[in-house]
Amino acid sequence: MSVELPMNPAESEDENDEKGLTRGSFVKVAIGGMCVGYAGIIGYPIYRYLNSPVEKSAAMAAVSEVALKDADKLPLGTAMMFRFGPHPSMLIHHKDGSWVALDAVCTHLACTVQYHPEEDAIVCACHGGRYDSKTGENVSGPPPKPLTKFVAKVSPGSVVVTRA
Repeated sequence: MSVELPMNPAESEDENDEKGLTRGSFVKVAIGGMCVGYAGIIGYPIYRYLNSPVEKSAAMAAVSEVALKDADKLPLGTAMMFRFGPHPSMLIHHKDGSWVALDAVCTHLACTVQYHPEEDAIVCACHGGRYDSKTGENVSGPPPKPLTKFVAKVSPGSVVVTRA
């Protein structure tokens, strides 16, 4: 009873290929799977950053103006929050007497921003984003876009906020 061993190692690999997955094939598949996984782990945050979640929704587009009763009595250097459609928004009465209405949703990851009158700035507490309180432009931090600015028309007894 004698067993013949193959003289050429390539012959034994060919026989194993017929039987199924070889060690080398398994390693290649495993490394390929890890590469795809790592690409997803790295790529998803980049995708989320570039495609900001703050987009115009159908509900937001349906609202064209909001009347804020008694908002004309808002003291200088203060702000009030209100809703423009589904989004939180803010009306700022600056110390110089000007009025500014802005969307209050951070353009980075959709956190609600706050007005800081002592700094005359709009700040997102989630990741430290800062916006100019008169223009809504992003000044520092991760926000990729400025806040949406609305038109504020002051009349006796109310402030009417409309799309710019």
